[in-house]
Amino acid sequence: MEPLKGTNVLIRDGEIKRREAANRAYLMKLKNENLLFNYRLEAGRFSGRGIPDDAHGGWESPVCQLRGHFLGHWLSAAAMHVEETGDPELRVKMELIIDELAECQKDNGGRWAGPIPEKYLHWIANGKSIWAPQYNLHKLLMGLVDAYLYAGNEKALSIADSFADWFVDWSGRFSREQFDDILDVETGGMLEVWADLLRITGNAKYKSLLERYYRSRLFQPLLEGKDPLTNMHANTTIPEVLGCARAYEVTGEQRWMDIVKAYWKCAVTERGYLATGGQTAGEVWMPKNKMKARLGDKNQEHCTVYNMIRLAEFLFRHSADPAYAQYIEYNLYNGIMSQAYYQEYSLTGHKHDYPSSGLLTYFLPMKAGLRKDWSSETDSFFCCHGTMVQANAAWNRGLYYQDRDGIYVCQYFDSEVKANIGGTPVTIVQSQDRMSGSGMNSSITAGVQGINPMTAIHENMPSYRKYDLNVSLSEPAEFTIYLRIPEWIMSEATIYVNGSLQGKSEDGGRFYAVRRVWQDGDTVSLLLPIGIRFVPLPDDESMGAFRFGPEVLAGICESERILYADLDAAASELEMENEREWGSWRYFFKTANQDPAISFRRLRDIGYEPYQIYFKVKQAR
Repeated sequence: MEPLKGTNVLIRDGEIKRREAANRAYLMKLKNENLLFNYRLEAGRFSGRGIPDDAHGGWESPVCQLRGHFLGHWLSAAAMHVEETGDPELRVKMELIIDELAECQKDNGGRWAGPIPEKYLHWIANGKSIWAPQYNLHKLLMGLVDAYLYAGNEKALSIADSFADWFVDWSGRFSREQFDDILDVETGGMLEVWADLLRITGNAKYKSLLERYYRSRLFQPLLEGKDPLTNMHANTTIPEVLGCARAYEVTGEQRWMDIVKAYWKCAVTERGYLATGGQTAGEVWMPKNKMKARLGDKNQEHCTVYNMIRLAEFLFRHSADPAYAQYIEYNLYNGIMSQAYYQEYSLTGHKHDYPSSGLLTYFLPMKAGLRKDWSSETDSFFCCHGTMVQANAAWNRGLYYQDRDGIYVCQYFDSEVKANIGGTPVTIVQSQDRMSGSGMNSSITAGVQGINPMTAIHENMPSYRKYDLNVSLSEPAEFTIYLRIPEWIMSEATIYVNGSLQGKSEDGGRFYAVRRVWQDGDTVSLLLPIGIRFVPLPDDESMGAFRFGPEVLAGICESERILYADLDAAASELEMENEREWGSWRYFFKTANQDPAISFRRLRDIGYEPYQIYFKVKQAR
């Protein structure tokens, strides 16, 4: 099936729009000369006597072996923003950067375009310890390819194509065994970019590069059903398997798909995952279904969240299996939203010295009493800085797909999608009916309130989520709307068309198909019963986390707390408090019977407070 994205999908959700705007502002705020500093330094185009005072630090420092990696991510993110909105300012900024990269490549001899010296790659071939030069260089190649694919920049493609010639010559010097040794040093998504360039250019050199970058030492054990992942660095392998996914789409060869499926089986199906959707600790894969001993200070690296979402998205496109979309939903709320662009969910009277915002947290600690460690704008630039700007440029992706005369609704956010069904343009506007009786829109003036009966109908927050999908089209057309029924529903979901009951679904984790001859103005309504679940660890059923729908709830705790409650009814220990503010429902929770009580919030609303996600539950005393 085909993803609907770019100008065909418009985000209307206020929180996501805030994140998109913050991301765009961050991309614009970073100065071109600082983004390009290491490239210009390597090409001999910087003539200063010292490092500029405002130069980027952290992993972008000119003494760091990964210097320059962030610019590739920046280009990818900028290109995705441009594809969605056509943003002229961001396009011009991107084009100026690419123009300077072309000059750097020229001064480097016409092929090399990297921010590090060529000898780094010769050194890894000789066994010298160097910090992942191919991982670094892949980011630039990725950014250049994305600038071409999403923003139509031909010069970016030319730079990437010429840069690839350097890799053709270098990689061709080694035997298979020698190059396998080189591939054991993190290569990032080199395989993926060679597949992209093969698709774009059709040049046979990229077929050669695909074969050379085939990492049999990882792929063969996966194909044999073995587990090469436990305790292995996760984000080394995920981009390599994303390369297999892209190679399958470009070549059609089944061997690439077989590797992807074997990887997912080993990494997710057999391994399980945390309540958040994350699966790593200390940047390595946890043992299969053994997570209790790995709840620490370095869980859920943001890069792994973003890249596993991409892998799940690929598998969904080729299977239509809603389990992949469900995996994405958990990671969107409890990873992408919870680890970047934090904005305080304020509580009046709660005085503190914490900032009201946060940019990015590399990890999401699972050890009780720890805090999110927020990075700076210009002095960090660790790997997750890059996936942060990409993830928050991609919010309008993965929501909708089209398969012939069917439209799949995979995620539920206020949005608008445009498609073409048999020559008929179709627009679907999705909106959540928050059933609050007032979005502060029942006021006629500041002092005159309109009467809205909904305020009395829903005295407390409704126990279900309601989403309306309004269909607009110029002439009647027959097609199917597939609605994903999440696995987290508390009872049967109900589906209405124009106010009349269409059907019910007791089974979460499937699609419900609504096929009819649609008329302009038809509306589908989906009601999803929502509540709190206790989600135990796979290796200790008495220790678990709480999820409200897809969102993990975190207790605000200075140190580890034990909950005294009946295990079978652990979810009922949490109750809502402070649920209403003016025209909106609010998301504050607390324990009902603990002494003292523990306040809970959605994980994405936790900023600088110490928190606890997993709780041991013991029988009430």
